[in-house]
Amino acid sequence: MSQTKPIRPDSQIITVQQHIVQQQEAHSPDSRGTFSWLLSGITLATKMIQSRIRRAGLVDGALGAEGATNVQGEQQQKLDVFANNALIHCLGGRDAVSVLVSEENEEPVTFDRAPGTGKYVVVFDPLDGSSNIDVNVNVGTIFSIYRSPKPADGHKPSLDEEVLQSGLKQVAAGYVVYGSSTMFVYTAGFGVYGFTLDPAVGAYVLSHDNMKMPQQGQYYSTNEANQRSFPPHYGTYLDELRDGKLGKAYSSRYIGSLVADFHRTLLKGGVFLYPPTKSHASGKLRLMYEANPIAFITEQAGGVATDGRNRILEIQPTDIHQRTPLVLGSRTEMEAFERARLAAGA
Repeated sequence: MSQTKPIRPDSQIITVQQHIVQQQEAHSPDSRGTFSWLLSGITLATKMIQSRIRRAGLVDGALGAEGATNVQGEQQQKLDVFANNALIHCLGGRDAVSVLVSEENEEPVTFDRAPGTGKYVVVFDPLDGSSNIDVNVNVGTIFSIYRSPKPADGHKPSLDEEVLQSGLKQVAAGYVVYGSSTMFVYTAGFGVYGFTLDPAVGAYVLSHDNMKMPQQGQYYSTNEANQRSFPPHYGTYLDELRDGKLGKAYSSRYIGSLVADFHRTLLKGGVFLYPPTKSHASGKLRLMYEANPIAFITEQAGGVATDGRNRILEIQPTDIHQRTPLVLGSRTEMEAFERARLAAGA
């Protein structure tokens, strides 16, 4: 059973800004004001994005393709562009930000900051699952925050040194899922917390305190249409789940939006798999702004996240748009996956 603790209606209201300040006072008092100001830029941008999404069907020109492709070779949706611009606008004005890295931009966005400012690098997928927008399916925003390395011997770190950091060096990560309600989930390395946007007051309010992924779930999530091109042990593992080899028969749930599929896995347990395929031998999800932040949250909630063999957070990126396979979930399911992999000698 999930260890998530929903907040009662009569409990004291705690906004995400209050919660961030409280955590910083307890764990990192030196960065309290700077870090909370940075995160406020993210929450402001996501409120702008959710407002546009909720009105998308009513606003001329909000839905559909933009007519261009991004660096991934994927067709940009109009809301992709809006979400990307909102995050760059809201974060670019924060002096704490040194570099922004987005799925929608081929190169990092840099700023000429005064000495002593520009302490953080922010990496984000502005609108995950945007191809689902036109059919009114859940989408989300994913972000990850790193500290910019300090100058060594008086020399400023190179752009690669600032940006290409392993997931172990994340100081915070989170996502927003835009669904029946808008929910902001984040970790700063001291547990996972969920906040639901209260439209009456325009604030994210603590609704899920100290979120924990169940030890075992009852769902698996993967694109089964591609199973014939998965490595063989993935098929063996999925058969074990379907056949009740872990003590229960699993049901399949797949939305095709990483944020939505992961949010369910976080709350209900189970396993999410995005294996390598013949057409994407290195995987399809992006390491830095999809896999790393989601893996950080997974581990903070008690789960496990790998690329099918290795811990996601230990992978050293070589490119900001690097791709990776991703397998994550509850400990029972992930231990069974590892047994299947070892038995296959993979």
